[in-house]
Amino acid sequence: MYAADCCRYCARARSLLGSKGVAVEEIDVEAVPGAYAEMLARCGRSTVPQIFIGDEHIGGCDELDTLDAAGRLDPMLK
Repeated sequence: MYAADCCRYCARARSLLGSKGVAVEEIDVEAVPGAYAEMLARCGRSTVPQIFIGDEHIGGCDELDTLDAAGRLDPMLK
């Protein structure tokens, strides 16, 4: 997950994934040189969080919430 420390949506995504017992690899776009450019190249979006499950781009926190509400997130995390 591409994220930033002060981002409330990143915190929400961290919380949801943490509640599911998922180990999240975070890349801080403000602290890691080149991370923001890498994120743009991978998904074409400029906001955080940008969440990937494996190589699949999920989107941001809203998309993560939508997947969870539809019951589609848990199978993706297995």
